[in-house]
Amino acid sequence: MAINGTIPGPVLRFKEGEPLTLNVTNTMTVDTSIHWHGLILPYKQDGVPGISFDGIKPGTTHSYKFPAQQSGTYWYHSHSGLQEQSGVYGAIVIEPKAPEPFRYDKEYVVVLSDWKDTKPEQVLANLKKMSDYYNFSQRTVGDFFKDVSKKGFSAAMEDRKMWGEMRMTPTDIADVSGYTFLVNGKNTNQNWTGLFKPGERVRLRFVNASAMTFFDVRIPGLKMTVVQSDGNNVWPVSVDEFRIAVAETYDVIVRPEENKAYTLFAESMGRTGFARGTLAPRVGMGAAVPAERKRPLLSMTDMSMDHGGMDHGNMAGMGDSKMKGMDHSKMKGMDHSKMGGTKADPFYAAGSGLMPKAANGGKFLSYADLKALKPLYKVRKPTREITIRLTGNMERYFWSINDKKYSKAEPIRLKFGERIRFKFVNETMMTHPMHLHGMWTILDTGAKKWNPIKHTVSIAPGTTVYTETEVDAPGKWAFHCHLIYHMATGMFREVIVEGGPDSKQIKVGG
Repeated sequence: MAINGTIPGPVLRFKEGEPLTLNVTNTMTVDTSIHWHGLILPYKQDGVPGISFDGIKPGTTHSYKFPAQQSGTYWYHSHSGLQEQSGVYGAIVIEPKAPEPFRYDKEYVVVLSDWKDTKPEQVLANLKKMSDYYNFSQRTVGDFFKDVSKKGFSAAMEDRKMWGEMRMTPTDIADVSGYTFLVNGKNTNQNWTGLFKPGERVRLRFVNASAMTFFDVRIPGLKMTVVQSDGNNVWPVSVDEFRIAVAETYDVIVRPEENKAYTLFAESMGRTGFARGTLAPRVGMGAAVPAERKRPLLSMTDMSMDHGGMDHGNMAGMGDSKMKGMDHSKMKGMDHSKMGGTKADPFYAAGSGLMPKAANGGKFLSYADLKALKPLYKVRKPTREITIRLTGNMERYFWSINDKKYSKAEPIRLKFGERIRFKFVNETMMTHPMHLHGMWTILDTGAKKWNPIKHTVSIAPGTTVYTETEVDAPGKWAFHCHLIYHMATGMFREVIVEGGPDSKQIKVGG
């Protein structure tokens, strides 16, 4: 599958405020769709079959019509079946009306993605048969003896016993391994290259269009200044490395001063491979490719077995947690929404095996570093709070919200004009990038009116994260984990916004 014969599809460039008509012709033999990820638009133009429209039948053309109400870096992809994994995606760039608050001399869109020759339907079937089918990093007897030398025999045995009783493995970071990782559709050997002149400011618009892969991104020898997150301007943050979840976008500016090549290195969070590109003054130049780092191991903290339910949002007390078999629905989370003053990333459980760390020992971007450059909404008290427990069962390989799969759940009903506070509690061992269609998500980092605005929020294992949403978009919307096999097996909800105008977007605040 492809869009206009290419993977990724063409970069779509628009101007903020212009009316758009996008004609999508389905030349395949199956139904398809296009969802405009992160764009604020009338719900009937959102492109989710079964919720906003019926889909696009083979041999037909569907016209999407909506205004470009915002600016920034976004992307588009199929919302039909598992087509996104097969190459139906591309980037969107919307130029702002007003001058941007940062300078750059040239720009490149950098679409990161994962590719597997196996059809996605077969991948899912394999996961259903054996949840660790694609875990190629199982611990060995040699690993056991190494642990014995570090921890002692009793501690090593107790660790193996606990994981064995849960019938889980600490090496299961992302469910699926064996991907080929791509930069703008090119593998490592093909080496996508962006050219620069020494001293130029280069804007890189990163889009994670993967089905299942989180990337840790760095450019050895260059600092990166983060200026946008999910299309929204943030106070500039200088970093050495950042983690980009599935479906997120980050815009960074780099300034290579030397007449040499630099490697753009996007390493999978599970250290199962990497995507590589190059920034260079001339075509054909290359730079050293960094060695891959040691694979991480999930800890009992990631399973919420060590710390129970510590709520950092309201500093509630400690709770108990018990895990039964392979059912993740019985695990408690940790709330990091207002955890300040710690050296470790506050959006990861303390002691997490997934705790980010820059390869050079420098600055790794945290959600806590993101502050909105200009508040989009006025600060006001939420009208109510809704708890979203992220749950699942690895043995049967299904994922759910509040212990119910999409097929068994009622829609989430909101009232137009409300301000909803969502409490995400991750009771699983997986990281879930949660995406609410049609409305902005205000991530609670403790920065109050400067809290960043996002369309996708990554919820790490053993954590609780708070967000708020101004309910300003009437209609029916999708709400789901953006890991494609999690979404397909049940971590999905329909959100119905009742009241308000039929198709007009209303901004609450200013």
